[in-house]
Amino acid sequence: MPAYLIADVEVTDPVGYADYSRDIVATVAAFEGRYLVRGGATEVLEGDWHPRRTIVIEFPSAAHLRAWYHSPAYAPLKALRERTANSRLVLVDGI
Repeated sequence: MPAYLIADVEVTDPVGYADYSRDIVATVAAFEGRYLVRGGATEVLEGDWHPRRTIVIEFPSAAHLRAWYHSPAYAPLKALRERTANSRLVLVDGI
């Protein structure tokens, strides 16, 4: 069953975050992930959620997503993201 990483990211250091955005792609691909949404315009239809930068990545399974998130390849990028952005990330099981 597929699993999705959904992220709401507020970039606080655009230069540093650009490095993160460039380098993360290979780590996601190595765990069979693929981007479905990577930024782009958002329109609030209901509620009070106002996402800044929305990212949705599909992985073949929750195990793939967790393996990527906890991988040595992603660790330095995660630290870079934490320095350059405020993020909210969730794992959601697909159907």
